[in-house]
Amino acid sequence: MPARTGREYLDGLREQTKEIHIRGQRVEDVTTFPGLARGAQSVAQLYDMQHDAKFRDEMTYISPSSGQPVGLSFINPSNSDELVQRRVMMSHWAHTSYGMMGRTPDFLNVSIMAMAAAADYFGQNRPEFKKNIIDYYEYIRENDLTLTHTLVNLQRNRRPAASSKFFTTDVALKVVKETDAGIIVKGPRVLATLGPLSDEIAVYPVRNSQLENAEDAWRYAFAFSIPCGTPGLRFLCRESFDLGRSNFDHPLGSRFEEMDAMIFMDDVLVPWERVFLYGDVELCNELSGATHQYAHSGHQVVTKNVAKCEFVLGLANLMIKTLGSETNQQVQSLVAEIIENLEIMKALLCAAEVNAQIDRWGVMCPDLMPIRVARNLFIKMYPRMVEIIQLLGSSSLMALPAEDDFSGPLSQEINQYLDTDTATARERVQLFHLAWDVAGSAFGSRQVIYERYFQGDWMRNASILYDAFDAEPVMQQVRDFLARSVPDQS
Repeated sequence: MPARTGREYLDGLREQTKEIHIRGQRVEDVTTFPGLARGAQSVAQLYDMQHDAKFRDEMTYISPSSGQPVGLSFINPSNSDELVQRRVMMSHWAHTSYGMMGRTPDFLNVSIMAMAAAADYFGQNRPEFKKNIIDYYEYIRENDLTLTHTLVNLQRNRRPAASSKFFTTDVALKVVKETDAGIIVKGPRVLATLGPLSDEIAVYPVRNSQLENAEDAWRYAFAFSIPCGTPGLRFLCRESFDLGRSNFDHPLGSRFEEMDAMIFMDDVLVPWERVFLYGDVELCNELSGATHQYAHSGHQVVTKNVAKCEFVLGLANLMIKTLGSETNQQVQSLVAEIIENLEIMKALLCAAEVNAQIDRWGVMCPDLMPIRVARNLFIKMYPRMVEIIQLLGSSSLMALPAEDDFSGPLSQEINQYLDTDTATARERVQLFHLAWDVAGSAFGSRQVIYERYFQGDWMRNASILYDAFDAEPVMQQVRDFLARSVPDQS
C-alpha cells in the first residue's frame, strides 16, 4: 500500500481490535468515541495532505522497493537537499496542528528510519535483529502506519537510593519468559502519546537509568514493536480534553486531542521477528546515541517548535490589536519575547541542517548540538509564552460567553458591549476562546506539561548538554590570551 489517505488510516483503526479504556469505559471504536474521534480526524487530515495537489509533491517520495509514493518522513536522507525536503514535509504537518500535536506520525517515522539505517548496530550479537529492524522499517514505510511509543517505566519513589533497585520492582516492564515463538513481557509503561490513535507501538529501552546495577538486568534490556491490538496489551487513557464542545468554544481541544495513555502488558508475546534488541544491556543503553535516532526525532521536534512559536506569536499580535494595546511599550516588550523565541528556534533549526554531516551509517544527520540547545530552551520558552498570553489577555480571558450565547436571550447585549474598535463581539470572543485554550484550559495546561517534560527534565538535559559540549577549543582561546605578552610601547 502506498501513502495512505485519511479514510484508509481511519479504516485501519477500525479493523484492528484494541483494548482501550477511558473513564471506566472500554472503547470499541476510537473513530466514533467522544473525546477521541476528532483527534483521529485530525490525524486523518494529515494523511489526506499526501494526496492533496497543493502538497502532494512535498509530502511523498518514490519508495526504493515498491516504486510507489510513500510518506517523505520515511526517507533516508543521503544529502542536505533530502534533509531539507524532509523538514519541509514535517513543517506542513506541524503547521496543520500549529504545533499542538507533538506526536504526529513523522516523529516515530524518522526514528525508525535512523534505527534501520544503523541496522548493523542491532545485529552485533544477534544477526537476525539486523534483519528485523530493516524489515520493520520497510513494513511501516510501505504500509504508512502510525506509531506510538513508550520508553519510561513507572516509579514507586524517586529517592536516589532507590535507583539501583528500580528495575527489580514489579512496576517495570520486563521479560518473564522466552519461548520458541518470541519473548513474553509483563508490566506497565508510560507514556504512550497518540496510543489509542496508532496502529503499532514501539517499546524502546528505558533511557532514564542505566541498567548495569540491576541484578537481572537482561530482563529489562529490549527493544521491539508490536501491533496495538496485540492480545494482552491494554491502554488506559487520561481524561480527554476534547469536551465535545464546538470549535468556537474550544478551538484547539476540539481538534487536536492526541491523547496520552499508560500501557499494561499482561504476558504479551512479542514474536522474534519483532524484536530488535534483547538481553544486551550496553547496546540498549547506547541505542539512541549510536543510531542518531535522537538527532532525527529532534529535527522533527524543533520543526514543530517553530510552528508553535509562529502560532503563539500570531495569536499574541491579534490579541493586542483587538484590544488596542499594541502601542503600549510594556505590551510590545512581551510580544518581543515571543519574536525572540521564534527567531532562536528558526536559527537553531537552520544550524542543525547547515552543519549536518553524513554519519557512520551513511545518513545525512542533523547537527545534534543545535537540536539539543533548541529542545532544552523550549522547555523554558513555552511556559513563558503561555504566561505572556495570560498577561496580554488579562480579564478578557475570563469574561467569555459561549457560542450558544450569541443566539441566547442576552445576544443583543453581548453584541452591543463586547465589540472593540477593530473587532465585532463575536470576533473578539472567538479569538479569546482560542487564547484561553492556549493559556488557561485543561488542553492548554497539558501543552505546558508536555513541553516541560516530554523532552526530559531540564536539569538532566542541562547536564547532558554540558557533558556533550567540547569546551577545550574555547578554553584554549582563554589560555592563549593569558599567555599573550603585552606589546612593548616604549
